[in-house]
Amino acid sequence: MRILQIIPSISPVYGGPSQMVLGLSAALARKNVEVTILTTDSNGDAGQAPLDVPLDRPVDRDGYQIRYFRCAPFRRYKFSLELLRWLGKHAAEFDLAHIHALFSPVSSCAAFVARSHHLPYILRPLGTLDPADLQKKRLLKLIYAALLEKPNIAGAAAIHFTSTQEAKISARFGVSTRDLVIPLGVVTNVTDKLSAIDTDKSSVEIPQILFMSRIDPKKGLNLLIPALENLLAEGIKFKFILAGGNPQDPDYEGKIKAQIEASPINLHTTITGFVTGDRKASLLQNADLFVLPSYYENFGIAVAEAMAAGIPVVISEGVYIWEDVQKAQAGWVCSLTVESLTEMLRLALKDKAERQRKGLKAKECALKEYSWSAIAQQTIQAYQTILSSTVIVTALAVKP
Repeated sequence: MRILQIIPSISPVYGGPSQMVLGLSAALARKNVEVTILTTDSNGDAGQAPLDVPLDRPVDRDGYQIRYFRCAPFRRYKFSLELLRWLGKHAAEFDLAHIHALFSPVSSCAAFVARSHHLPYILRPLGTLDPADLQKKRLLKLIYAALLEKPNIAGAAAIHFTSTQEAKISARFGVSTRDLVIPLGVVTNVTDKLSAIDTDKSSVEIPQILFMSRIDPKKGLNLLIPALENLLAEGIKFKFILAGGNPQDPDYEGKIKAQIEASPINLHTTITGFVTGDRKASLLQNADLFVLPSYYENFGIAVAEAMAAGIPVVISEGVYIWEDVQKAQAGWVCSLTVESLTEMLRLALKDKAERQRKGLKAKECALKEYSWSAIAQQTIQAYQTILSSTVIVTALAVKP
């Protein structure tokens, strides 16, 4: 199979969705699938310089290829006319396109080009069909959907959701779709908390709580900060690590930092900014508890990464893999209130043995459900099913 992965950007500043495409491509390549990523050199929406990458030529990486195109015109919207021209010229060389992101001009137009050249395509909405997300710029999105996304969804071979809950609540604009529910994958061979469980450690050590995600209003920091203040007022000790940034909305990031600096939890908090590589691995290794009380999260890749590292999690019901976490006994699940989050954090912080037990369960769940090898196999099976169906439909269409 020759597969195109099309996404507006794979810059790390855009977080999990972009990095997921890299992980998936490498996993598919290990199973002998030929993968080419089409993307742009976009590197942030607040005046950042573009990625320093070769343009319009293949870049080899981990068994697959990336082809970058300059954002032009409309750099702010990660649009690339050259990418679309290349796709139109080379569509016949591929079996299927896996398009990541809706309501993004380059992805929307890529679906139109693929359809025009009879290239089957799968759409992954990245949470953009969530009713809560659709409320942002609602009127503009309704117009955009009517003109572009409804025909794109109608013409898609399938819609790729990353959790059952995401598929259940997502809008389709009246279109009937074939849904694929395939989770995201994480690297599961990183140093984890299993080896860190140590009976010689002092029972009075102060547990570290890690928040590692984009600093965005939907992530529930307006619940987390007062919940931590409640715990501190109760005399419960902790160290809080806030790891993340938001180059797309630096004003909100600054607002959260100012709120923490003015809070009693400031003396117990370390703000690291955006982290990758060894720094990220170190934070995961040293964390005792991971927290993400998002209002809505179609998957929650940071949660899966923490689980893979053997860290128990405290998440909200807005993180759509919460049922997996609950079923696996991999952490604590709260409702979207300060009181509920405070209660779950209190339970977790007061019971070290239970944290360790749930950390073991979290690791087991991640190995079983979120390994890239398993995700790649599910994805290949979906591709094969779609391509088989396409062959049958084509044969029927040309039958005299």
